Amino acid sequence: MKKIIILTFTIVLVPFFIVTFVKTVQTKEIQLKYVNNLNVRVKRLDKNTIETIPLEEYIVGVLAGEMPVYFEIEALKAQAVAARSYVLKRIEYNKDNDYDVVDSVMNQVYLDNDYLKEAWQSNYVKNINKLRKAVNETIDEYLVYNDEVIDALFFSTSNGYTENVELVFNLDLPYLKSVESFWDEETSEAFNQKTTISLKDFYQKLNLKYQDTLKVQIVKRSNTNRILSLKINDQLFEGTDVYNKLGLKSTDFKMIQSGSNVIIETKGYGHGVGMSQYGALGMAKAGYTYDEILKHYYTGTTIKKIKN
Repeated sequence: MKKIIILTFTIVLVPFFIVTFVKTVQTKEIQLKYVNNLNVRVKRLDKNTIETIPLEEYIVGVLAGEMPVYFEIEALKAQAVAARSYVLKRIEYNKDNDYDVVDSVMNQVYLDNDYLKEAWQSNYVKNINKLRKAVNETIDEYLVYNDEVIDALFFSTSNGYTENVELVFNLDLPYLKSVESFWDEETSEAFNQKTTISLKDFYQKLNLKYQDTLKVQIVKRSNTNRILSLKINDQLFEGTDVYNKLGLKSTDFKMIQSGSNVIIETKGYGHGVGMSQYGALGMAKAGYTYDEILKHYYTGTTIKKIKN
């Protein structure tokens, strides 16, 4: 009888202890390697407060807010370096202001640990470890052009090419030039999208007088097929103006009337300047490293480390 009890104990409890031990090992959090002592002054829009956050912790929060956690590690590392470069540039710009960045798409989306723990629940440790790994493996790294930190713009999905910055933001930055990005079509669901809007809403959003018949004439496209200017019922618009007013995914669009509705097809998602995130994912899947991804999207740049 005693042997039976001991055997039962062994069969039931030993696997329990093994599972518990393995689970404990797996749930240990990776810690950030704080090499620099830089902080970022982040304006939290919901709270209307300004928080001072260590740079590398901020980058983890930006990775969580700006790139899906399931992305390949090399894409996440590329995003970490781009995000660090972007915020270092904002720190330069805003040294005389109360804060460096806001926590929204106006700059970079930042999500703090409290939010992530609530959102990720049981997946928190696994997810945060992946992001911290990407940050630790690129610690202190940022992009420079002619030894100056770059304005590392990025966006979701290209239409097959990124766009020249001067055609979107009226800036002249030699490292933000159009490059091919053919990986997006395979990686992003947003590569081709279709939406329908009522003709009435369409005219209202563009501040046009209602007409039963819609006439669209493309006046000028960029070399990447994005619309620079067009006429809608003989009124001239910039492509970016229609993109913003209608809330379109891209300036590579076409629109046709269908009865009392307008059907709009877009290719790509976002302003198109800098690194395509889904292009970075495709490159990572194809075996490119994060530095190769960055050099592809940010022409003529090199990686540098923060001096401590």
